[in-house]
Amino acid sequence: MPHPVVGMDQLCAAAEVSKRTAYQHFTSKDELVAEYLRRFDPTVLSDVFDRTDLTPRERLLAAFDIPPTAPLCPYIAAAVELHDPQHPASQYARDYKKAVAARLADTAREAGSADPEQLGEQLALLLDGAAARTRVLDADAFPTAAASAAVLIDNAIPATADDDRRREGVSS
Repeated sequence: MPHPVVGMDQLCAAAEVSKRTAYQHFTSKDELVAEYLRRFDPTVLSDVFDRTDLTPRERLLAAFDIPPTAPLCPYIAAAVELHDPQHPASQYARDYKKAVAARLADTAREAGSADPEQLGEQLALLLDGAAARTRVLDADAFPTAAASAAVLIDNAIPATADDDRRREGVSS
């Protein structure tokens, strides 16, 4: 069963603008979607990656702290909907997904990973998979993804004395 398509009438009503005004700014709905994605999250999860109260390892895991009620990633939704890899919105989606993997890789490098790019890609894949499964199954897939991420992180990043002390404090 196809999902409902949002038309310009609905978009204009939600934005409280006339269609004429909308088309003065955007030549098509696709152009509007591309502009939305371009402006959506220019800082790439700064609420996770820029936290100074967490270790790099903890920031990697915090990326999976997404409530099951969060909407599907708009970049995934746009890429699936558009079917055109050359569309500007598809390019923004690709760029954003690469930026997320790069932020994960940078954090993995900071944590001491021997292969931060691989770990970044693995964690990005888990995030996208959890987002899709949460939406498709209508069940929270992020805890399972976070548990898988913890295994990948533990295998890719050597434990430090601080991590060992932290674990002992938690288990005592």
